[in-house]
Amino acid sequence: MTATITRFPGPSRPCDKIVVALCGGVGGAKLAHGLYQILDPGALHVVVNTADDFQHLSLHISPDLDTVLYTLGGRADMDRGWGRSEESWRFLGALEEVGGETWFQLGDQDLAMHVLRTHWLDWGKPLSAFAQHVARKFDIAAQIIPMTDDTVATWVTTDDGLMPFQQYFVREKCEPRIRAIHFEGAGQAKPPAAAIAALKDPRLKAIIICPSNPYLSIDPILSIPGIKDAVLEASCPVVAVSPIIKGRSVKGPTAKIMTELGIHPSWEFIARHYRGLIDGLLIEDGDSSEGNMNFHLSVQSAPILMKTLEDRRRLGETVITFAESLQGQPRRKSKPPPVVLYRT
Repeated sequence: MTATITRFPGPSRPCDKIVVALCGGVGGAKLAHGLYQILDPGALHVVVNTADDFQHLSLHISPDLDTVLYTLGGRADMDRGWGRSEESWRFLGALEEVGGETWFQLGDQDLAMHVLRTHWLDWGKPLSAFAQHVARKFDIAAQIIPMTDDTVATWVTTDDGLMPFQQYFVREKCEPRIRAIHFEGAGQAKPPAAAIAALKDPRLKAIIICPSNPYLSIDPILSIPGIKDAVLEASCPVVAVSPIIKGRSVKGPTAKIMTELGIHPSWEFIARHYRGLIDGLLIEDGDSSEGNMNFHLSVQSAPILMKTLEDRRRLGETVITFAESLQGQPRRKSKPPPVVLYRT
């Protein structure tokens, strides 16, 4: 069953505050959509991971960026959590018939996004301009900003060797054991001006780190020179939502990867990972403390699992209220860890 996401009526008051969300794919897009429902039109700025981007069949694929655009634009498939609603797969079937690679699923409607984006990039237009163009076409009032217009690629070292992320994630179905993660090209990449402008905007009310995979979705964003520093220098609260509930990933391989990297999958180790960067962490109701970690961090519990559209809206309201409660409190006190490389 598929369904088209509908937009709740937005408030009519002027946009005098903005919020920046750092976001990956499905889980992050759900919270971004919840924030989009409650904030003033134009108030939300979503900085999206693009280290998952890759070339497939000579097309430029941007999985996380497209998920955010489809979700906020009311075109996402709610059952799968990715791709477009009411999708068809005749192209993929025809491709298989003539012996083409079909391990990465390309829907018939989804192809339009990949074809046009590839043309834009071939013409020398930046990825951020394409994202803005599609957002306008989808009537999205939020600013959707790729983390960079340069090429950054996530590579994982596994027991089966070094492989690009999409090969590990889709083709190998996350089965190989991960030993290290590296973001190729991150050190030389530049953030789009819109991302830095939003993070330095005097109207900035909060920075929200969505419940995306910290190691594969959020860290690539923070590895782009200038973005992490802008987050650290921001005068507003920085709040993260845990992607781990009772030791399990809400979506995707987060808990598996944490275990393979020698990290216990719990909200406390999410707090440790983001130490020095965030002021508050939102965790699931009933998730108890497993130790005595003190990172000068406010922790609040609430229902964070988003199964319905109303769950997204409610979590958006909760995280904004939580951020507002941290206004005026002492800021982060410890130095954040490096984010580019993880080894065991």
